[in-house]
Amino acid sequence: MAVIPKNPEELLIMREAGRITALALQAVRQAIRPGVSTKELDQIAAEVLRQHNAKAAFLGYPPGSPYPFPATVCASVNEELVHGIPSKNRILKDGDIISIDCGAIYQGFVGDAAFTAGVGTISPEAQRLLDVTEQSLYKGIDVARNGVETSEISKTVQKFVESHGFSVVREYTGHGVGRKMHEEPQVPNWWPSGRQRARNWRSVRLV
Repeated sequence: MAVIPKNPEELLIMREAGRITALALQAVRQAIRPGVSTKELDQIAAEVLRQHNAKAAFLGYPPGSPYPFPATVCASVNEELVHGIPSKNRILKDGDIISIDCGAIYQGFVGDAAFTAGVGTISPEAQRLLDVTEQSLYKGIDVARNGVETSEISKTVQKFVESHGFSVVREYTGHGVGRKMHEEPQVPNWWPSGRQRARNWRSVRLV
């Protein structure tokens, strides 16, 4: 499928959806500490979305599924890669790392973003993993411009990560957002075959 172009008014709404998502993530980040449950973090995000008249994009997704997602955020701890379900029984411990993924729907458009953080004091190797991952995101953003092939973004991310002794996730990809949570273009963390240009790159989300 082709990238769905967004007009200037739609882009402004998307920016607001993204801003609200960022506010929810910021509130969750500030609450991360040993002894907190992932359910508590989910409730914090839900309250921020409510205060800004936004809906949780993940809650009940996908529509019509026999097993829709039951929470506002994905909370994935340590070896859990993505889509972890928040639970009152999942208590964060010193040394854990946690990824929080949040989506907001505002005036019909989706904002979707994530971060990974350490809990308390984490090991030097875990910190290096977080640092390299975050740096790879900004390396990819640096090359994401109109007319640039999405494969260049993927290649940049993969090259940077592997140069530091880590490997990239191949089972999931970054993706565009808009009126739907998952839109084109797909942006893998590795260099795929094929060619696809990054039109309307402001809609590109890197995982």
